[in-house]
Amino acid sequence: MISDVPMNLRTSLVRVLEDFSPALLDLVHGSPELIDEVGGVVIHDPGDEVAYPQRAIVLGVGVYGTDAIARLMHDLGEHRVAALVVRGPVERDETLAAASAASGVVLITLTQGASWSQLTELLRTLLTEGDVGDAGAESLGGVPSGDLFALANAVATLLDAPITIEDRRQRILAFSGRQDEADQSRVATILARQVPEGYLRILESRGVFSELYRSDRPVHIAPATIDEGETAIPRVAVAVRAGDEFLGSVWAAVEEPLTPDREQAFQDAAKLVALHLLRYRAGADAQNRLRADLVSTVLEGGVGAGDALDRLGLVNEPTVVMAMGLTGRRGDHAQLAAERQRLTSALGIHLNAVQPRSALALLGDVAYAVVPVPADPAAGRERAVQIAANFMERAGKRAQVAIGVGSVATDSSALGRSRTRADRALRVLMSDRTSRRVASIGDVYIDALLLDLRDLAAMQGDELLSPVARLVDYDTKHRSHLIETLRAWLDAFGDIVDASASVFVHPNTFRYRIRRVAEVAQIDLQDSSVRFALMLQLRLMNPSDTQGQG
Repeated sequence: MISDVPMNLRTSLVRVLEDFSPALLDLVHGSPELIDEVGGVVIHDPGDEVAYPQRAIVLGVGVYGTDAIARLMHDLGEHRVAALVVRGPVERDETLAAASAASGVVLITLTQGASWSQLTELLRTLLTEGDVGDAGAESLGGVPSGDLFALANAVATLLDAPITIEDRRQRILAFSGRQDEADQSRVATILARQVPEGYLRILESRGVFSELYRSDRPVHIAPATIDEGETAIPRVAVAVRAGDEFLGSVWAAVEEPLTPDREQAFQDAAKLVALHLLRYRAGADAQNRLRADLVSTVLEGGVGAGDALDRLGLVNEPTVVMAMGLTGRRGDHAQLAAERQRLTSALGIHLNAVQPRSALALLGDVAYAVVPVPADPAAGRERAVQIAANFMERAGKRAQVAIGVGSVATDSSALGRSRTRADRALRVLMSDRTSRRVASIGDVYIDALLLDLRDLAAMQGDELLSPVARLVDYDTKHRSHLIETLRAWLDAFGDIVDASASVFVHPNTFRYRIRRVAEVAQIDLQDSSVRFALMLQLRLMNPSDTQGQG
């Protein structure tokens, strides 16, 4: 039975199959009508621990063979997964039928030649993972606002022809059913989510896009021979505009010319598509703002944190806060803002693949993620660090960012503390104290503590203690290198040869300098407590404390 909950708030498995079959997906075994709400999309990785949303669609990339598929279905059944998608073709046999019945997991195949990445993107466009609790829904022209797949099917019914809705770069935003009634070029377009290059060149050579950009009327495209034995049937396309802004186009694959009534209906439909695209874009912006507000409320840990966590779908979940910041701060304000947004989006895509229930928002200069993890503190911290490290590996060395990982929070009241610890870890990573790019607070605790002590000293107006102050003053007046010499000697545990090599001076020169250190500072370097005090204060010193050295 169809629920009265608006479609943009819940999507059934039947709806997924109706929209994507047979162009992309085929049902093999199971009862999709029993799944009235799909909870998300997860890529299966046998070497990784994955948190599955309830009633998720799991993409079994690289899972082949009856036995392997059946085993995975039994495992997924324990996590209340809705469906498993594997690469087709798959034989319909009793083993898989029994596995589907026992686990409650629907088995679906992905068409040969279709891209897993494109399927993932299309599913996430259709599903409701981005919704964060907006109970209201609009209807535009009788179609739920922003539901481009439903709109494509509605236009297809008006024209009695398969429809695609494309953006300004001829990328597929949504498509109707019955795509198998068109030609091979249309099937290739759906599989790749992009108009094939060969057909694109033909359209460009005919001036189709130029005519489309300047006309408000439907543009008729004659049949085209793409390759030997492959002919594209006629098309009719109409531009989608909002005022003077070209938003995209709608394409129909037709065997016969449209009647005048259907041509007018097609032109009118383009105006409705424009409203949906604008609402879709505005909704995405509003949704991002709402998500940022909810994440901010959660991290502050106030009275509204529990409700915000519930709206993000993370209530009663052990979570860890990650904090990501730019380390290479070069460029003007606009460039840095764009880079932060780009990397935040990239992290969001990564989290959506490996931990779909994560919540992410860019707050000021730092991107914060609230990530579900195992409840055990050590295991949860390790999982979060692994997720962050995998993102860094994929982002590459050109991504000049660092990620600090906080502590495991078992309820909303502990998330503020997790954020503070993530911030402290990030601060260490963004200083010159380590070459790491990812660390939990436990990994860099001593360095974080030293930075806290530096802040405390600065807040209290403390000055350098006498021995180090005397060395800084001497270096400033005589342009000497006594502070540098002391640092090198302490770092080398008193080994003159190693210490002198680190500052590129002769060992005898270094011995003379270290004697001057003891004389000027009036200290006994053989006293271990003195050495510890010197090491601590040197670690707490700001660069400005040593300005003036030669």
